[in-house]
Amino acid sequence: MYKLLKVEGKARRAEFETVHGTVQTPAFMNVATCGAIKGALSSTDLEAVGCQVMLSNTYHLHVRPGDELIKELGGLHRFAAWNGPILTDSGGFQVFSLASLRKIKEEGVYFQSHVDGRHIFMGPEESMRIQSNLGSTVAMAFDECVENPAKYKYAKESAERTVRWLERCKAEMTRLNSLPDTINKNQLLFGINQGSTYEDIRIDNMEKIAALDLDGYAIGGLAVGEEKEEMYRIITAVEPYMPVDKIRYLMGVGTPGNIIESVYRGVDLFDCVMPSRNARHGHLFTKKGIINLNNNRYEKDISPIDSECDCPTCRKFSRAYIRHLFKSKEMLAMRLCVIHNLRFYNNLMEEIRKALDDGSFAEYRDKYVNILDTRI
Repeated sequence: MYKLLKVEGKARRAEFETVHGTVQTPAFMNVATCGAIKGALSSTDLEAVGCQVMLSNTYHLHVRPGDELIKELGGLHRFAAWNGPILTDSGGFQVFSLASLRKIKEEGVYFQSHVDGRHIFMGPEESMRIQSNLGSTVAMAFDECVENPAKYKYAKESAERTVRWLERCKAEMTRLNSLPDTINKNQLLFGINQGSTYEDIRIDNMEKIAALDLDGYAIGGLAVGEEKEEMYRIITAVEPYMPVDKIRYLMGVGTPGNIIESVYRGVDLFDCVMPSRNARHGHLFTKKGIINLNNNRYEKDISPIDSECDCPTCRKFSRAYIRHLFKSKEMLAMRLCVIHNLRFYNNLMEEIRKALDDGSFAEYRDKYVNILDTRI
């Protein structure tokens, strides 16, 4: 399933085989929260920008249109017209992001829907059943993401509960994959490492979830308020305890510099809403740094967003034109910019993989780790 091809220091070049295709890693997953990329992009557009994996949100699809409806219509792959791998998160992050609307108990979490206010309960078994109905390639275990900084006692209790929930997730997935009407009987399960910014809790949690022999392992609960140096410290502390022969996923991260530094520390898989969210506001990534198309300096700039980019936007449209679209509140502005940023991220991963193949990742890191996150 996970085939390690080459290493350079801690950085890993590998292939991840799934029932929906093989993923070349390190890889970035494009976030299609409700089965589509915000900014009017379809699965066809994802193919055009070199996306390998689409990530969708269990909680949001459960609320609307409903996971049972999606199952009735053939599963999320057919529903969204995407043939490649899909990873669905568990709904656990919504425990964090919808903090004012939830109550956490041992059996699971009681929510209030952000759409219509109706009461929702989600525990490990419910999360697995929803993700099974969606038929995703990879299902994420149900966990709790605590806010950073968190009190030590609560972080420890939460991490221990996450392990208990993971054991329930594994048992329920085994049951679901054995049922005759399950859409994807080869659905994979990733466990999630938690423990806030406490190294001892993180390491203990990682050792316990590694013992469950899952299909992959994620580091969760980072990039939620702590400084990037804290995030790197935790990755460095946890990495030695992550199984070498399993894929490693850093959840919700991050900037191009974050990704390069995390690959350097042994991470294989990433996702983040940043490239699409920033693009919708005219904040764009280039090989020379980050630009803001709303600035007056681009009013007469007929050059592409990034002269080194091969995306459809950069091949045809100018900075001046796209800036005009933003000022005119044309939806096309968002679409063109999201296409560019997603292509930039997927191209970044292609370059990282090539550098690892060539044995030149250290040089690539030195050249780009700071400049790509610099605002011009």
